[in-house]
Amino acid sequence: MTDKIKDTGEEPLVQKKEEFLQIFKKGAEFTQELLKENERLRYKLAQLEESTGSLPGDSSGSDEKLRRKIEDLQAEIENLTVAFKKVESENTDFASRYVDIEEENNNLANLYIASYQLHSTLDFSEVLQIIMEIIINLIGAEVFAVLLLDETSHCLLPVATEGITEEEVPEIKVGDGVIGGVLKSSESYFTQDLSSKGDVDPLDPLVCIPLTIKDQVIGVIVIYKLLMQKEKFRDVDYELFTLLAGHAATAIFAARLYSESERKLSTIQGFIGLLTK
Repeated sequence: MTDKIKDTGEEPLVQKKEEFLQIFKKGAEFTQELLKENERLRYKLAQLEESTGSLPGDSSGSDEKLRRKIEDLQAEIENLTVAFKKVESENTDFASRYVDIEEENNNLANLYIASYQLHSTLDFSEVLQIIMEIIINLIGAEVFAVLLLDETSHCLLPVATEGITEEEVPEIKVGDGVIGGVLKSSESYFTQDLSSKGDVDPLDPLVCIPLTIKDQVIGVIVIYKLLMQKEKFRDVDYELFTLLAGHAATAIFAARLYSESERKLSTIQGFIGLLTK
């Protein structure tokens, strides 16, 4: 099992998320203006109803002017009532849409933060920690593993785990079971039933996401168990899976290349140092 995820600059990233969300605050201000207009119409309607109620009735019909005044006020009340109901309906619709937009904006901010984090370092261990942080905090996974394809054995080997040890995750060959099938087909796998929360089977994940660069799969992310409050996947979860499939793969690939180049450079420099002694 990997160590606890260390600080990856959470405060600056939270600040970036807040700045990103400021773009969408105008929707809230627009909704507030509609609510104020709603209250103004309510007040006007109450005034008209009060003034109409205070006028004396004219059962004899002798005061034609007063009768017309009452009829005009009643007609105005009816018109305002219709307008009020229309605005109230629009307010309800806008409020509902605002909640949806606010949630979508928050999801977009999370995707932005996740993408930013993945490409913020070339250190291989830090990249793995960031991937695990995204899976835990944004997807809500409790037990999962990151497996990379070993070029020598052509098998998937665990490089990071949470809730399960690396020894518990077996080597998996191309085409073997669900995970090997994802490695072969490059197609993500999602179970149809998230209600099952029994014992973890390393060969039977809830989700398996290929880490793909162009048409080459360099590894997979397997999720075995979700947090208790997680009952189903949302649209943003699938967007995060898509992001991980591409961006996480690129970040891992770049970090590994950088690590290898650093080792080679160190070896060359050591060799040159021996020759120049």
